[in-house]
Amino acid sequence: MERAEEGRVTTYDDRASLTDLTTTAERVRRSVEGVIEGKPEVVRLSLTVLLAEGHLLIEDVPGVGKTMLAKALARSIDCSVRRIQFTPDLLPSDITGVSIYDQQRREFEFKPGAIFAQIVIGDEINRASPKTQSALLESMEERQVTMDGQSYELPSPFMVVATQNPVEMEGTYPLPEAQRDRFMARVSIGYPSAEAELQMLDVHGGVSPLDDLQPVAHAHDIVKLIDAVRGVHVSEAVRRYAVELVAATRTHPDLRLGASPRATLHLLRAAKASAALSGRDYALPDDVQALAVAVLAHRLLPTAQAQMNRRTSEQVVRDILQRTPVPTAAPPAAPPHGGRMHGSPLSGGRMPGGQAPGGPGNGAPLYGQQQPGARRL
Repeated sequence: MERAEEGRVTTYDDRASLTDLTTTAERVRRSVEGVIEGKPEVVRLSLTVLLAEGHLLIEDVPGVGKTMLAKALARSIDCSVRRIQFTPDLLPSDITGVSIYDQQRREFEFKPGAIFAQIVIGDEINRASPKTQSALLESMEERQVTMDGQSYELPSPFMVVATQNPVEMEGTYPLPEAQRDRFMARVSIGYPSAEAELQMLDVHGGVSPLDDLQPVAHAHDIVKLIDAVRGVHVSEAVRRYAVELVAATRTHPDLRLGASPRATLHLLRAAKASAALSGRDYALPDDVQALAVAVLAHRLLPTAQAQMNRRTSEQVVRDILQRTPVPTAAPPAAPPHGGRMHGSPLSGGRMPGGQAPGGPGNGAPLYGQQQPGARRL
């Protein structure tokens, strides 16, 4: 069986199943958690962004493992890795590359920069000048680099994992709104628990765990998993719910800048990846809710009054989640004449109306629990 996709023919046999996805993702998760102690939710979000074809911004205080997380994720996947230490004297050509004139051939030859890798680690991205930061805009959005009128495609998969320190602001250049909007999600690792910190002393006390970290997945495996995530079904009700959440940020009185349409697209892609990691081929409002803060908060700008009242963008997103009705669905009707409904949540079968099979009758969740004021589909 074949289907046409983006000008090429792909057989269903070439696509990874959800079983393959969850198995591979579990190997990567265990590998990264062997380095990052006690932060399973942070590791899961990193995998979600990778499979959703996004970019991750890690923002936290020094010494909590921001760069360690990026390196562990990169080394767990057999992909090309480049690390860029952002400094004030870093030039855009150091990232994208430069054209050098070859005197023997009498023509210019393009020398690729550090951005030409599958996993790019941008350490302390806010220490570079805005001119250098802007060199990442085209690469992160269009996955290509244009130099001297010619475009060069970046390898696949491609992911930028950037870190920044929000406390030590001397000598830094805050990321502009256009740059932050390119990142699918922002995560803060936070301090570990006492037990996790004790375990870290045992594991990291002698040698770095990165030295023994071996790849548990290959680049072509990740490409197949990304293709499988694209096939996750999202009902109209869930899509509308995501749009309503993002639209609410544009009219909230505590915000002077709401989320962009790109934020809606990123939220939907992340929800599909989260559903796939949970072993489902359909997304739920629960997937959207779980990722809303990480995907939306870093794109929002609070008003001056909200900042005076110590209202953060994360608090505003949580407030919007509480006020926005969650879509629900009634249990599916029985098939006529006692027939049997074909399809299961993992087989791609759909019921009338595009809903994923499930409901109280068979124990599979449909659209989550109904909250007060929720609309019934």
